[in-house]
Amino acid sequence: MKLIPEYPKALWILALGMLINITGASFLWPLNSIYMTQELSQTMSTAGFVLMLHAGAGVIGNLLGGFLYDRYGGKKTILYGIILATGSVFCLALFHHFLVYVGIMILLGFSNGLVFPSMYAMAGGVWPEGGRKTFNVIYVFQNVGVAIGSAIGGLVAQFSFTIVFFVNGLFYLLFLAIIWFGINERIAVQPRAEMKGIGQDNGENAIDQTQRILQRRGLISLGIISFGFLACWITYVQWQTSVSVHMQGLGMSLSSYSLLWTINGGLILLAQPFTSFLTEKVLPTVKSQLLTGIVLFFISLYILSQTEIYSGFLMAMIIMTIGEIFIWPAVPTAAQELAPKHKVGFYQGVVGSAATGGRMLGPLIGGFLFEAYNVQIMFYSMILICGIGLICFITFDWVKREKKDKDTSQAHSLP
Repeated sequence: MKLIPEYPKALWILALGMLINITGASFLWPLNSIYMTQELSQTMSTAGFVLMLHAGAGVIGNLLGGFLYDRYGGKKTILYGIILATGSVFCLALFHHFLVYVGIMILLGFSNGLVFPSMYAMAGGVWPEGGRKTFNVIYVFQNVGVAIGSAIGGLVAQFSFTIVFFVNGLFYLLFLAIIWFGINERIAVQPRAEMKGIGQDNGENAIDQTQRILQRRGLISLGIISFGFLACWITYVQWQTSVSVHMQGLGMSLSSYSLLWTINGGLILLAQPFTSFLTEKVLPTVKSQLLTGIVLFFISLYILSQTEIYSGFLMAMIIMTIGEIFIWPAVPTAAQELAPKHKVGFYQGVVGSAATGGRMLGPLIGGFLFEAYNVQIMFYSMILICGIGLICFITFDWVKREKKDKDTSQAHSLP
């Protein structure tokens, strides 16, 4: 409770906006496959392909959203995304046709992608000294939104999918109002304003050679950490796809599987004091948090590869959740630290697109390995993919550190 007064008002507004946005979106996310198979008479493979298109559009939306943030500011970019998303979900309520649904799902993926880089970049901008705590606030509110939206959406869907779409649209309208009235335009255009001063030397608007080198090194680091983030998401989404099928194959009920996600959401909230202490006192650097998190992913995946009892799945979920708490806020924190001031949106867009790419590729890779071989091979393969992520998290700052060491040695050699 002592930390609450430290958080700026603008960060709370952004967090509330994220809560409303994710709550509305979570009405729809868990029900997509059910709606396509039961209401639109499509196969599961077709539904999976549509969700892949949805995620692919999200990758493009993240990249474009980051670019638009740097060019026009966060408020305008978010408003573009919300307006497009709102129109899309209201169309879903009015038109119940498969091809319409495919087109709208692509638009929804794209529009949601526009929003997220600006939300993260603006959060980092309103409280830059907050570091990881800034992004952790957004992360926690996101998860609260997922828990609320998924629970209520399932209840509403029992009556009508049309009502689900309308309620989703109303949440988007509420999100629109929060951003429109709650966000100061000065915050939203801050990156562009700062960009004008970068690289000016005696009136010349040019970035010198040193700045170019630093930016190139930052991009390399960004690419490495984003690839590691992609690997983490590929393994994480197996919980939403392969693990559920595996548990049912072992005779466990769907409700027992759902309980694991309830525990996931509850643990994210309840573990905050403990993880905050660890990240401040024991694991103060982004790198140490990333490495701790991915080691926990390793342990969780190994347990999954060996267990056939419910307590094993429960233990694996608890360990994976703690790993998630370390990794998910740390990656946007790293992106914020690596980014030049005029490229914050772009950097957040790249890591956001890596996460979305992992959500797109994970079901495809996991599903193929599960069907072509067996569940153990699938889990062992995920451990190997996690190994790629570990290498990325170990090496992402080497380029930066190499530059720092070189500068230090040059300074010592000066007369």
